[in-house]
Amino acid sequence: MNNALKEYDKEQGVVRLNPISNGTVIDHLPIKTAPKIMTLLNLNFDEAVMIAINIDSKKKGKKDLIFIEGKKLTAKEVAKIALIAEGSTLNIVKGKGVVNKSVIKMPKELVGIVICNNPKCITNQEHIETKFKINNNRGKCYYCEREMEMEDIVKSLE
Repeated sequence: MNNALKEYDKEQGVVRLNPISNGTVIDHLPIKTAPKIMTLLNLNFDEAVMIAINIDSKKKGKKDLIFIEGKKLTAKEVAKIALIAEGSTLNIVKGKGVVNKSVIKMPKELVGIVICNNPKCITNQEHIETKFKINNNRGKCYYCEREMEMEDIVKSLE
């Protein structure tokens, strides 16, 4: 494994997470969401990737954490993360330092991410990219106006 990602502290008897050189760190994830996010991002493991699940957090008590060496997330990827981990922290790392830190927020619109659950929706009949407006933890299809609960939106990602 990339030695920039972990080291064993013999004196303390613990494994410590070291910063990545360049890439993305997704921090303060709700516990047990890291594996789902890895799937959502369709990471191909060409880069060094490390996840930590159910680790101690001063802010949240427990959290998950993902380090991805050599990758900057797209807006669409961040929107997918927001669906299951809104409020988590996104850190962009360059030269082993954080150059941008932001809180992941739910977008007002999801384009090309959610599959409409209305079988008669034009997006399920023709090759048209889906578009959903998000409001009060509900999504509304731009084309057929079908409303979906956030739980159903997340299920459509699977």
